[in-house]
Amino acid sequence: MRIVQKEVLSLKEKVFLMQLWNTEYPEKLNYKTNHDFDLYLNGLSNAKHYLLIEENEIKGWAFAFLREDENWFAIIVDNQIQGTGKGSLLIEELKMNNYILNGWVVDHENDVKQNKEQYKSPLLFYIKNGFSVCEEIRIENEKISAVKINWTR
Repeated sequence: MRIVQKEVLSLKEKVFLMQLWNTEYPEKLNYKTNHDFDLYLNGLSNAKHYLLIEENEIKGWAFAFLREDENWFAIIVDNQIQGTGKGSLLIEELKMNNYILNGWVVDHENDVKQNKEQYKSPLLFYIKNGFSVCEEIRIENEKISAVKINWTR
């Protein structure tokens, strides 16, 4: 297993990452077309991608980017390796390359994934990895209900 850092993703990687996104995140956050996913990725400022590669296959993806003068991140790990410490390795890689990380985390179990399984909140994962929960800062819209999390070196 290795982590590869990239600033530019190949078309093949983008197609795979959209599939990973759509499989692991709540269905309401899914992208319908490669074009829409590409628009999202192209809208990220100063993006740095971290691909978790195992046996030449992407098993996880984290990315950090700038939004409104703050460092933000997101992470997605294939459900087959969740709970094995690999997600924490990706978080550690992000921490080595950033002083501050902000993110949104779904803090409830009301959403379903594309396969109709319940989406399990990763909030405890982030707390275990040293993030603070900013309970007074939330995002609420038709796609997501989430609380802000923060890590500072």
